Amino acid sequence: MINSKKKVNSIFFKNLIYLLLSIIVSFCISIKKSDALPHEWVGVPKSEYGEQLWDRQSIKRNEDGSVRVLSKFIPKIKSEITKDILYTMDINCFEKTFRDVDVSIYEVNTNFNDFADWQDPNGDELILGVIGQVCRVEN
Repeated sequence: MINSKKKVNSIFFKNLIYLLLSIIVSFCISIKKSDALPHEWVGVPKSEYGEQLWDRQSIKRNEDGSVRVLSKFIPKIKSEITKDILYTMDINCFEKTFRDVDVSIYEVNTNFNDFADWQDPNGDELILGVIGQVCRVEN
């Protein structure tokens, strides 16, 4: 009788531990999902190198009048090295220039390089597409 009682207690506590671990894991996953911001990706015309999307939900006006936006480059050929790359770009709509203040493969990053140099797109169709569309939306 004592052995069967110990067995029942052992099974009960084992199940209780599994239940608690499941609740903790579920809670952690739901917190991680709630941190993710919704995106409204807008595509520009594709090029021979891949496609560029920008997130309509991420547009913010900077103090200097430029526009900050999250964009994503999806290379035509993917490998371990070439994954989707996220760029946080500042765009100067008056001069049609840009600067990448963050480059990452991760969704959320707050380490922006606000001292990056402004660049001319030099005919890059994807960057010109992002600049044109973002500036039309913002103006």
